Amino acid sequence: VQFMESGGGLAQPGGSLTLSCLTSGFAFSSAAMSWARQGPGLGLEWVSGIDGSGVGTYYRESVQGRFSIYRDNAKGTLYLQMNNLKPEDTGRYFCARSKHTSDANYVPTLMGEYDYWGLGTQVTVSS
Repeated sequence: VQFMESGGGLAQPGGSLTLSCLTSGFAFSSAAMSWARQGPGLGLEWVSGIDGSGVGTYYRESVQGRFSIYRDNAKGTLYLQMNNLKPEDTGRYFCARSKHTSDANYVPTLMGEYDYWGLGTQVTVSS
């Protein structure tokens, strides 16, 4: 199982970035996926998740209405469109696979329920 995140970088407040997570080594459409982040000096927090079909999407309150998660099951790729970025969105963003592979409809919000992670991509929001 491998994940490769990309798309991070420096953005100004109010700007946009789109993160990608290319996966391989497992049945991508059979697993719920999420994005998590770790800000400077902070712990890891769940940001957004999506079920295996791509129909069910979920967000933490602080990004609701600004971020959009989606997936391309044919390409094995997970995305996170981030709009109206704020300085508090700064951090390293990771994609992760739910360990509940027998239930692709269940999207955990606790990071202990994810079994595979990428190395992350850095997002910095600053003027």
